Amino acid sequence: MKISSKIALLAMLLSVTLTSTAQDDAQTVDASKPTNLYTQVNGAFEYQSHKNGPDLYGARFNVQYAFNPDNLLLVEVPFLYNEGTDHFGISDTRVRYFHAAKRNITDRLIAIAPYLDITMPTGSFEKGLGSDVWSLAAGVVAGYVFTPKISAFPGIGIVHITEPNKYQGDSHTGINLQTNMSISFNQRAFLFVNPIVTILDRTIWTGEFNFNYMIKPNKFKVNAGYYPNFTNDINTIRIGATIFL
Repeated sequence: MKISSKIALLAMLLSVTLTSTAQDDAQTVDASKPTNLYTQVNGAFEYQSHKNGPDLYGARFNVQYAFNPDNLLLVEVPFLYNEGTDHFGISDTRVRYFHAAKRNITDRLIAIAPYLDITMPTGSFEKGLGSDVWSLAAGVVAGYVFTPKISAFPGIGIVHITEPNKYQGDSHTGINLQTNMSISFNQRAFLFVNPIVTILDRTIWTGEFNFNYMIKPNKFKVNAGYYPNFTNDINTIRIGATIFL
């Protein structure tokens, strides 16, 4: 099957999934706050531009299951094509567990939430589809409301990489810091701005800029994101959609 046909098939599957799984739900969804946990299905088309290597593109899917309002499990699987190796397949799989341990501590401090984040080397390193390392991270995120439209979700975590490569450097364990700002323009539109720094043997600067728009309140939203890796000169763009179940 040609690559163009595979991408077209992924597009069709994404469209069918997002359409067929939509259903009525009485819950009120406020996705502008990451500590609000909802069962959802996400799909996105992705393009990665590498200055020092071949570009990659494809689709990324994740399912998030909220056992209750305070506990959520995420499983994310990307399917990518590497222009340099001319291979298409599964990339590295991510599993994340998120627990809102405390809520509404004060009027402004709305949550304290520890997390566990694991990236598994399910993608082929030889085909340019995976990193060939395990990444394990554990930390905590806090939710703080400045105004009804502006919130911050800073986080700190310990990161351990089982075997370093040229992107991680020579260190196995380090610290990850983020300052995720949420800006709500109205009840339907909001933006995440998240500078991230990972300190291993060197400092790696990355970021997230993710605009979201709720097409159907409590049910369906679309999003467009830019995810730069400033240190390694990798730029990722994703365009996707979410269904809340």
